[in-house]
Amino acid sequence: MPASGKDRDYQDVVLVAPVTVPYTRYSIRSAHWFVAQALSRLLKESRLMKADIDGMSLGSFMLAPDTAIGLTQHLGITVRWLDYVPLGGASGIVALRRALRAVQAGDAEVVACIGADTNHVDSFRQTLGSFSVFARDAVFPYGSGGPNASFAFLTSYYMRSCGATREDFGKLCVAQRDNALGYPHAMFKKKLTLDEYLGARLIADPIRLFDCVMPCAGAEAFLVMTRQRAEALGLAYATVRSTCERHNAFPEDPIQMRGGWVLDREHLYGAAGVEPSDIDFVQTYDDYPVMSMIQIEDLGFCKKGEGPNFIRRNSFTVDGSFPINTSGGQLSVGQAGCAAGFLGVVESIRQLTDCNLARPVPGARFAIAVGFGMITYDRGLCSGAAVLGRANA
Repeated sequence: MPASGKDRDYQDVVLVAPVTVPYTRYSIRSAHWFVAQALSRLLKESRLMKADIDGMSLGSFMLAPDTAIGLTQHLGITVRWLDYVPLGGASGIVALRRALRAVQAGDAEVVACIGADTNHVDSFRQTLGSFSVFARDAVFPYGSGGPNASFAFLTSYYMRSCGATREDFGKLCVAQRDNALGYPHAMFKKKLTLDEYLGARLIADPIRLFDCVMPCAGAEAFLVMTRQRAEALGLAYATVRSTCERHNAFPEDPIQMRGGWVLDREHLYGAAGVEPSDIDFVQTYDDYPVMSMIQIEDLGFCKKGEGPNFIRRNSFTVDGSFPINTSGGQLSVGQAGCAAGFLGVVESIRQLTDCNLARPVPGARFAIAVGFGMITYDRGLCSGAAVLGRANA
């Protein structure tokens, strides 16, 4: 369905300067340091001065007791538009949407969108304990806690309901690892075979080791500015064809088998002027492979429940029939806190501007980057997506 008359497109605003602060398993540095490094790389990539950045949208879990406001002093920047979106896997899409409208409205001219977090020894466990009061009160008294148990439950239910097998999930993980071998910032550098995937140690039945992301430290970032400014600066840019965002979709579902994309995909494609068949690659939010399968269904690439058959008839490397997570995704690159929500956006910009660090998808014109996050005891509450395009598409 075409976008309604009240919708405003994003034709005059673009995305430039995709950057990554390389990931490390553990770091003694603070999240503040990773944000600062991301900003420094944005300035170098765009050839702008610090004074040119007059807006910032920041996603981070580990800034406490500081905030995004306090960080402006630490970074030495003066901004007239500021947003703080610690929304985990949805933070990249949410930051993107807010920044696009800020530039369109004239509230800022150049917005730095940054997702960054650190990872100290034991910080992930400590974060889980304070992540959600609802989750803590609902499951911790029973000896459960953290996302592995929740997604084991969801994965098991999906397998029983839709006929998915471990081999189906493994096919995605193996393909993403192949993609990661061409990406210099991936934490995992070794090829993964299906036998290795199937034989990995059990974490929470049916989830095994390679179904889980590796927590780490790092940052992802990009700039939002007008098309005219990007062209004047000689910067390669990606366009934004449409976006969507939804929180707490389908609260009546006893088990999460769908996300807000189901409610918004008609608008997403209609506003973008494309169909699912026009999309050249997809960056799913792959905190677990079952979520990639659910996103494939909910975004209309196949019908609900047909994800397993879709996996079996397609290939997912950069040169495959359905390229997915072209840098390797979180399952092979790592999950650097809120930066994970920016990973797919940054990689999509690189692919669509020929600034590739990973292997390029041949002839790519359109992409979808997906966000999903804020896990309580039984579901993720935030979902979003953006259809991005090549400048001449």
